[in-house]
Amino acid sequence: MASRERKRTDERGVYIISVAAELAGVHPQTLRIYERKGLLQPSRTAGNTRRYSERDIARLQAIQRLTQDHGINLAGVKMVVEMEAELDRLRRRMESMAQELERTRRAVAERAVRVERTAMVPLSSVPRLPWQVGP
Repeated sequence: MASRERKRTDERGVYIISVAAELAGVHPQTLRIYERKGLLQPSRTAGNTRRYSERDIARLQAIQRLTQDHGINLAGVKMVVEMEAELDRLRRRMESMAQELERTRRAVAERAVRVERTAMVPLSSVPRLPWQVGP
């Protein structure tokens, strides 16, 4: 599956709250609390029913690891989630800048080759000056 298709599949809300809670191993009320705290933002149907995506489930599992295994409270989890999002944004920006740098390096190298070719003039094509005339 292509990366773009996989991303769309991961982001599409398909699970109702009870299924998402079961997959994450928490009570449905816990999901509502996480949403109120800003840790989750499930999509909504036209009837305002929550729909959780694969990405939401992965985030729920990460929240569970942070709270259960590492003893981090929800405020700390929110900070971790926000820092991870910022880190992802910076990584994408850095990748974009690295690609732009590589494109610029190639363009400069190509331009240098063109300039080098046009800047070279055979010495025989340069006319001699009057004082250079000799044997």
